[in-house]
Amino acid sequence: MNHRKPSTRRRSRSAVGLGLGVAASATLSLVAATGTAVAGPVAGRSSGGAAIAVDLAQARADRTRVDQFDESFRIHEYGPSVAVTAYNRAVAQSVGCSVHTPCRSVALSFQIVTTAGSNARLTNATNLSQAVNEHCPGCQTFSGAYQFVVATPRAFTLGSAARRELAAIEDQVEALKASRVPVAEVTRQADALARRVKAVLDGEMARAPRATGSDPLADFAPHVTMFRHVR
Repeated sequence: MNHRKPSTRRRSRSAVGLGLGVAASATLSLVAATGTAVAGPVAGRSSGGAAIAVDLAQARADRTRVDQFDESFRIHEYGPSVAVTAYNRAVAQSVGCSVHTPCRSVALSFQIVTTAGSNARLTNATNLSQAVNEHCPGCQTFSGAYQFVVATPRAFTLGSAARRELAAIEDQVEALKASRVPVAEVTRQADALARRVKAVLDGEMARAPRATGSDPLADFAPHVTMFRHVR
């Protein structure tokens, strides 16, 4: 059965930090066991504790639903934290369709996580994708997981102009749902949108506050690390 989540839109959402590291491992266990995405509420930031961001896009096409597309685009903003875990996954399956009526299954997940302080560079980031054809000759199956981890030495929030740009990119990710382009073109467009996200975040790093020199562990330049995993 195809897994659907409530829309993450309107608009860029922040996820609240969880106070216990054990909550993070429990959440990841839930994802591994059930394939269920656990997302934070709309508002709030961690304040010196542990924080976790979990996102999942999952699509499953079969003979009853030959064309399935799921997408996720989430922003999680955290302040200084003891530990941050970021888990992003895209899963696409095409099952049991015939060569005369092939399936098409696409899953795209974009995750942006911001964190600050001396532990910002220690974010535990996992970014995975999986695409499977099961007895499905001629089926098109594609999954793409794009993860962006933003590390700043001092507390930082995305500006309004950047949020508008990211919202426009989110619109284009969602617009891919209505398209019937081959998965090769979906891949090309998704990669192009990921590069745009990276450019927006890189631009934000140019204005992010630098280290004060009071904490040697936080003496690093603000930066964005992008992880891409496609299948």
